[in-house]
Amino acid sequence: MRNNKLKDLRTDWKHSRFFFGKNKVIRLALGKAKEDEYRDNLHQVSERLRDQRGLLFTNQSQEEVIEYFNSYSEADYARSGNVSKKSVVLSAGPMEFPHSMEPALRQLGLPTKLEKGIVNLSTDHTVCKEGDVFTPEQTRILKLLGEEMADFRLTLECMWSNDGTFTVIDRKDLLKSQKKLSKTKRNKKEENLAID
Repeated sequence: MRNNKLKDLRTDWKHSRFFFGKNKVIRLALGKAKEDEYRDNLHQVSERLRDQRGLLFTNQSQEEVIEYFNSYSEADYARSGNVSKKSVVLSAGPMEFPHSMEPALRQLGLPTKLEKGIVNLSTDHTVCKEGDVFTPEQTRILKLLGEEMADFRLTLECMWSNDGTFTVIDRKDLLKSQKKLSKTKRNKKEENLAID
């Protein structure tokens, strides 16, 4: 999990609680089966707790929660295994790095030289091409360059209410509503441009 992004989410949702922990312990507390669940249908929530998943406790309405998390997306640095959104090519010449970083840049595979205390790229270098799967070295170079090529978002899996109702959230519906939201945002931007 990206801690700094979660901090921002926690401040936006001060009225609620995010809970991330050991999934086995949480599953045990909620109840692994219908016979040992704490409240009605909580075993269905515990069945879905795996990988990097957590719980959100809130008094907000289901519509508010779905709308917020469908529209929430933050730019982030890519990790190895992610797919490149665009090509990044560095042109030969001086680079905006301190001289002490030159050995580290060379170790990452950049053809650098130190000339009169200035880090220089000796030849043009392609960091990544669109559609490539990132290596750890590429992600470190992109982070040094300040290129954010990933999106941080939280995906809703299911919802449980105090009355015992359990709802699985369909990913297809989420994708449709995300597309609608992005279209309306674009339309609003176009309207604002026309008004200005």
